[in-house]
Amino acid sequence: MKKTIFIMTMITAGISFGQNKIHYPETKKGETVDIYFDTKVADPYRWLEDDKSDETGTWVKVQNEVTYGYLNKIPFRDALKSRMEKLWNYEKISAPFTEGKFTYYFKNNGLQNQSVVYRKDQNGKEEVFLDPNTFSKDGTTSLGGLDFSKDGSKAAYSISEGGSDWRKVIIIDAVSKKVLENTLVDVKFSGISWYENEGFYYSSYDKPKGSELSAKTDQHKLYFHKLGTSQKEDKVIFGADQKRRYVGGYVTEDNNYLVITAANSTYGNELYIKDLTKPDSPIITIVDNFNSDNNIIENEGSKLFIDTDLNAPNKRVVTVDASNPKPENWKDFIKETQNILSPSTGAGYFFANYTKDAVSLVLQYDYNGKLVREIKLPAVGTASGFGGKKKEKTLYYSFTNYTTPGSIFSFEPKSGRSEIYQKPKVDFKSEDYESKQVFYTSKDGTKIPMIITYKKGIKLDGKNPTILYGYGGFNISLTPAFSIANAVWLENGGVYAVANLRGGGEYGKKWHDAGTKLQKQNVFDDFIAAAEYLIAQKYTSSNFLAIRGGSNGGLLVGAAMTQRPDLFKVALPAVGVMDMLRYHTFTAGAGWAYDYGTAQDSKEMFEYLKGYSPVQNVKKGVQYPATMVTTGDHDDRVVPAHSFKFAAELQDKQTGDNPVLIRIDVKAGHGAGKSVAATIQENVDIQAFTLYNMGFKALPKK
Repeated sequence: MKKTIFIMTMITAGISFGQNKIHYPETKKGETVDIYFDTKVADPYRWLEDDKSDETGTWVKVQNEVTYGYLNKIPFRDALKSRMEKLWNYEKISAPFTEGKFTYYFKNNGLQNQSVVYRKDQNGKEEVFLDPNTFSKDGTTSLGGLDFSKDGSKAAYSISEGGSDWRKVIIIDAVSKKVLENTLVDVKFSGISWYENEGFYYSSYDKPKGSELSAKTDQHKLYFHKLGTSQKEDKVIFGADQKRRYVGGYVTEDNNYLVITAANSTYGNELYIKDLTKPDSPIITIVDNFNSDNNIIENEGSKLFIDTDLNAPNKRVVTVDASNPKPENWKDFIKETQNILSPSTGAGYFFANYTKDAVSLVLQYDYNGKLVREIKLPAVGTASGFGGKKKEKTLYYSFTNYTTPGSIFSFEPKSGRSEIYQKPKVDFKSEDYESKQVFYTSKDGTKIPMIITYKKGIKLDGKNPTILYGYGGFNISLTPAFSIANAVWLENGGVYAVANLRGGGEYGKKWHDAGTKLQKQNVFDDFIAAAEYLIAQKYTSSNFLAIRGGSNGGLLVGAAMTQRPDLFKVALPAVGVMDMLRYHTFTAGAGWAYDYGTAQDSKEMFEYLKGYSPVQNVKKGVQYPATMVTTGDHDDRVVPAHSFKFAAELQDKQTGDNPVLIRIDVKAGHGAGKSVAATIQENVDIQAFTLYNMGFKALPKK
């Protein structure tokens, strides 16, 4: 069905932009042509997919030189950085957790690149347990995960180098902090789950041939690592014979069961269980298909508690005995409601954290399924946490919204008493700002929620610099959360709007499905309608409107700006999925097919994808918004070739004076573990570029 012709030629892609003349680097064009269902599709920048080539490396270097040459000339960039660093510089402490004889917590003194793991002994003496800032000189190696053995005497932690999803796992004596054995390597998309003190379960793929940053990985396996043995001896528990793209395993708190989940896409999973109290017990199938999301969240002896959306699009919790756990034997424990359920357990209780119109509502239940209370939250916003071991007497939760920095609260489940545990001291006057939730109408008449945040007393004159943010995919909900970068934007007179688009998880499976495959255009229509609402209500106008999104949200920005280039002044696509005809050929991209479909599925699906794919829809003679594409050269989730090819197409075909830049972080990945310094600089550059291209020559006076 597919034929490729590949002959390289050279062209010059230097373009001039009015008074602000930008000389873009030469970008070689090839003559690659793919054929899908008798349709020829040119792919002139295919060579940029080779992340190991010197040519691609040179292209990255010269593109960054152009980008930073432009950014360095923005007169208020340094002032913006100074304010953001000042605002960012406050102590951040996580909720504590107990392992063995120590209480652990994360702390950042303000501008440390990575948060440090501290602990206190039973006498209250504090010491550093792990300092990720010492993992590498340039701060690009980060802590991925940290898990302790049953008695807390041993620990295993994973590290990410340069932002890669490939991890190393280091095993230490938790008391002395001494390394116990050789480091495990080539671990990807994995948790660490200990069984007693004997060893732990983890997941990974066979190392791919070719580039580890872009080569396809699609057979995930669950392993058990026994302490004192080499990684080569690790036993495959699941996945050797059954090919699955995503496999996970975790041990129940009582160490009685191993729970295994297996999936081929980002939605829908098989569910298995293995009785660890019986040697050589078989793996028992609970769910044998990919038509629902299922997860065992708790057990009481052989009684299992399963979080599922099977026959419940908004989710429910069911119970079943492990001796006969098939779905036909499930009984409702927490029934489905009109709100979206995300349950947790701790201190002998269940907590039903509901998303209601994109904000939190939390109910507490006992183990008999009886409602204990609704937990009173500090305000309208996002609450998360309410998890812990059964023996805990106190739990912790965090609360935040767009104007309130995240605070941690202690919570006593027996009495329902809640107190502030840690409130950050941020140099930001939250009381001067407000958020308003609106419901606007999309193209097909669907009502879409959006939260708009701004300074009190705002003038609705159409001249407010505005960032519209969206995601719209993979059942992910965008709920209110404070951001230092957004606080700086608000201080400078900006409006920040977040639209809860279809494709997300805000209203359950039906809402998610309404933005997938042949309905993906709904997501873009919802986003465009959000922009039109902001303009109609005079929060802003096209000359002062920027759109921003990352990953699937980067695709959203790319599609919106190519479909309605007239509507936006600035476009900020980050680590985006930009080539919808080839996304599934890289790393674990094939697992996104539930949301997107693939060009090989059918002629209809191919034509639909080609119709909105950003790379294939840049047209010559069109004036696109001022655009700054952002990505990382070590992104092995959404490979940077997506962004490279999109930027090359835009630079080649852009008409008018709006700049097209690509900012490529070196030794950085999809975003996780990025250093504080790099995060601040990226946000500074994004806001400086945005305001400058809206016509601002200086930051507004406060």
